Amino acid sequence: MTLLTWNHDCTVGVRAMDDQHSILMDTLNELRLALMRGRGREQVMEIFDRLLEFTRMHFWSEEQLLEQNQYPLLEDHRAAHHKLMTEMVQRARSLQYGESGQTHQLLNHMRDAYLGHMETVDRLYGVYLNDLGIY
Repeated sequence: MTLLTWNHDCTVGVRAMDDQHSILMDTLNELRLALMRGRGREQVMEIFDRLLEFTRMHFWSEEQLLEQNQYPLLEDHRAAHHKLMTEMVQRARSLQYGESGQTHQLLNHMRDAYLGHMETVDRLYGVYLNDLGIY
């Protein structure tokens, strides 16, 4: 998995959400580095658990913001969050019991899922909120 770097494609234009997205990317990078440095499964799972917990918090925060501002695609956004979270939990189990080759595939998939979500689904609400004067 390549190192994730913050760039314009990741920005949704809402500071609080962009800050949270940055933390998610940093945590994914931390997980990648732990694997590259051969850290033990316990330390890797600790980072992964932190990533899951922060993702839950971020999704809740994002959904609250969208609900407060009557975002018309909120239910679709919630469904995308639910799908991504379910997939991550399932993959966490495979990480916990899997081989290192599976771990790298998992990280690549997670990177793509997070980036894809930010660059498409999240970007839509960014435009909507910006039109309401929320940055």
